Amino acid sequence: MFGFVFQIIALVTEKEIKLRQAMTMMGLFDSAYWLSWLMWETIITFLSSLFIVLFGMMFKFDFFLKNDFIVVFLLFFLFQLNMTGYAFMLSSFISKSAAATTAGFSVFIVGFMTQLVTKFGFPYNKDYTKVKRGIWSLFPPNLLAKALSLLTDAPSMPGSDAGLRWSKRAECLLTEPECVMTINDIYLWLLGTFVAWFVLAIYLDNLVPNAAGVRQAAYYFLMPGYWTGSGGSNVQEGSIFSCLGKIPRPEYIAPDDEDVLEEENTVKQQTKDGLIDPNVAVQLRGLVKTYPGARKAGSCCGKMSSPFHAVRGSWMNIAKNQCFCLLGPNGAGKSTTIGCLTGISPLTGGDALIYGHSIRSSVGMSNIRKIIGVCPQFDVLWEALSGREHLELFASIKGLPPASVKSVAEKSSAEVGLIVEADMRAGSYSGGMKRRLSIAIAFIGDPKLVILDEPTTGMDPITRRYVWDVIEEAKKGRAIILTTHSMEEADILGDRIAIMAKGRVRCIGTSIRLKSKFGAGFIANVSFTASNYNPEAVKHFFKHNLAVVPKEETKSHISYVIPHDREGFLTNFFAELQDRQGEFGIADIQLSLTTLEEVFLNIVKKAELETAVSEGRIVTLTLDSGESLEIPLAAKYVGIPGTESAENPQGMMVEVQWAQDDSGSLCIAGHSPQMPVPAKARAAPTQASNKDVLGDPRTVYGIVYQFETDKLS
Repeated sequence: MFGFVFQIIALVTEKEIKLRQAMTMMGLFDSAYWLSWLMWETIITFLSSLFIVLFGMMFKFDFFLKNDFIVVFLLFFLFQLNMTGYAFMLSSFISKSAAATTAGFSVFIVGFMTQLVTKFGFPYNKDYTKVKRGIWSLFPPNLLAKALSLLTDAPSMPGSDAGLRWSKRAECLLTEPECVMTINDIYLWLLGTFVAWFVLAIYLDNLVPNAAGVRQAAYYFLMPGYWTGSGGSNVQEGSIFSCLGKIPRPEYIAPDDEDVLEEENTVKQQTKDGLIDPNVAVQLRGLVKTYPGARKAGSCCGKMSSPFHAVRGSWMNIAKNQCFCLLGPNGAGKSTTIGCLTGISPLTGGDALIYGHSIRSSVGMSNIRKIIGVCPQFDVLWEALSGREHLELFASIKGLPPASVKSVAEKSSAEVGLIVEADMRAGSYSGGMKRRLSIAIAFIGDPKLVILDEPTTGMDPITRRYVWDVIEEAKKGRAIILTTHSMEEADILGDRIAIMAKGRVRCIGTSIRLKSKFGAGFIANVSFTASNYNPEAVKHFFKHNLAVVPKEETKSHISYVIPHDREGFLTNFFAELQDRQGEFGIADIQLSLTTLEEVFLNIVKKAELETAVSEGRIVTLTLDSGESLEIPLAAKYVGIPGTESAENPQGMMVEVQWAQDDSGSLCIAGHSPQMPVPAKARAAPTQASNKDVLGDPRTVYGIVYQFETDKLS
């Protein structure tokens, strides 16, 4: 019985820490998974049953000496095998290891109590019907109790009949006048119910929703496509008692960015023409993922909350021999997109092709898993296995020839710098070492597509740079999809970058393209010599010629942000500045585009503001004076009521600084001192449309202003 507890805990723990999910993404079939568990547990059961009987004989117990060896051994073997099937079945309903521990010991306690009841004759006598005995016999400990009672009484029989012989296993004992079940009947019950538990475990494993909400239809085994591997997607979402009906699709919203719109139109045209570009590794065709709303507790078909649209229709081409960076705040839809591409989460709508194979097809998904490698967002490793054993295991799962498994594992560990630590237990690895091992697993088997979900999380700067070199080198001959929160990482590794927010792709292009299009402008850094410098003259020169003021200033350095609309003046401006370099005491002048991080924040702010206006979400801004204002999330400029005067008829305003908290959500980081609202600001109605808000929004206490560009210095 204690073995049963450990079995159910091991099964649920493997599911809880997503080890099974990782193996599935790497191409492990469910049939192989369950057969491997069954083979292992059968071996353990055989050995434990053998040692129980041998130890019993060694200590000269009549129970073991007088009954035939095969009779006693087969009883313990079939009972433990039956409990293994019972553990498989129960694990389908449990998702947490703590709950598995409780369930395991609960079965142990209940089994102990029912065994006591069985010992006193219930229900194995003629006073009870076969139906009652059948129901009681479904619980394996009850059958064990009855069998132990029979084998305990057998050695007490007189003469040469003492003990139970294998040849007489189907006969009633002389000591049992009311014989309703023989040892042979118990064998058949244990074997039959084991098969029932095992089949039921596989059925429930497909029927009960997993962590991603995936489940098969209740009649999935009746579909020919399930057995032949043909046809479309055969997964659904919801619970076993589902009455969800049709999940609504998100409303189509045309992209605001012309690059995203052009990409969408290109993919739509290729889809319409039935063309598959040989240079494209992954093509997203209107990928949609919607999670149904939750019902009230205790209600099956009552009122539901609104569905959550995690991905609202993505149309993209991801080319071969490139690293495609997918960026976005937490909840943007990045990991959901990856879950759909790897088959972990079912699509609500649309499709995606990976090297020509559709993710909606069971056959397509089977072929896709043979050619992809995945590094999940969180490390999914067995703490008891070494790094080398992990690599050898996943190499076997990928179907590599057995003769090459060891050499491939050695090469993979060397590529990520884990040669010395290869034979250490993964449980003793640091966070960075675990991430490197996960990356090595993703690249094992030379996959054509590698998906890296935040691969460098927890790494020190030196190791991160090393891993960047590994990823850069690995682009040759394959496509890489990379998600990260490090803008520096995306800037260095990304051949193309897409930024998602609120389930939609907001922009797409190269790093330079995004910076020039969505950044605030150019960054000019001016450094001064140790002596004879004149910062005031430099500031006046910038102010007079470009109408900009310093963003950052120290004794030896001044930094400016130059808007894109001043780009036409920069050639003559910097030529003159360089001519007067000695006069101003300038040591060095550097000009660069704004950072990708600023582009990212600008995109996220626009998305947050769009959602805030449509949903009415607001946050509280506390001014230095102690006054509190309710403002839309991500609003940049906020007007202060009651500050209008003859000199400033539009009143005063502050600029709000936003940042991301630990969870990735926007929060107020601070605000600027009060400043006048520009007189030429054009007021729009309070209830502005999304298009108005997304143009260049400046929200001023309930009124949306569209500032003229030359006033935004």
